[in-house]
Amino acid sequence: MYYSYPITYVVYPGGYSAAYGPRQQALAGSPPDYSLLRRNRGYGYDYRNGYVSADERRARLQDQGPNPFVLDIDEATEDNQTFRTAIWTGEHLQVTLMSIPVGSDIGLEVHPKTDQFIRVEEGQGLVQMGKSPEQLDYTANVDDGYAIMVPAGTWHNVTNTGGKPLKVYSIYAPPEHPRGTVHLTKADAMASE
Repeated sequence: MYYSYPITYVVYPGGYSAAYGPRQQALAGSPPDYSLLRRNRGYGYDYRNGYVSADERRARLQDQGPNPFVLDIDEATEDNQTFRTAIWTGEHLQVTLMSIPVGSDIGLEVHPKTDQFIRVEEGQGLVQMGKSPEQLDYTANVDDGYAIMVPAGTWHNVTNTGGKPLKVYSIYAPPEHPRGTVHLTKADAMASE
C-alpha cells in the first residue's frame, strides 16, 4: 500500500509550471521524501502574496517602518548582500539585516540604552560579550538557527569564522540606527558613526 502526498506546483514567469513533490512512499514508516521541493525565493508565484518580482523583492529591503509590514525574514536575510540594511524602523524597535564577510566581524560595540537580539540564518561565528572591551569573558560559537541576546550596556562582537558570509538579522529596542540606514560595507558603517 502506498500513500500519495500532495504535489506542490510552482508557476514561473512566462507561464511555465512544474510539479515538485514527494515521491510515493511505502507504508514502511518512512517519512515523505521532500527533496524535490524548492523554496520559491520570490521568483515565481507565492501562494500567499501573489507574484513577487526580483525588483519588488529588492524594494522590500528598504526601510518600511513605521508602516505595517510582513516579509519572509529568513529569505530576506539570506538574500541580503549589504553589511547592514535597516528594513523596519519604528518608534520603539528596529530590524536590520547584515551580511558579514568571511574573516570579518560586526565590530566591537556597546549600546548603552538598547537591548539587541541577533539571529544567525546562515554561516558560523564567534560571539564575544562582556562588561568592558578588555573583559569579553562570555564567548560562544554560533551557526544557523542560533539567537544572541545582548543586554543594553554590554560590549559585544560577532566574528565570521566560517567559509561563507555570515547572514544575520538584528532587532534593536529602541532603534539604534537612523531610519533607512544602508551600509554596503563595514567601512561605510564605521564612517557613518
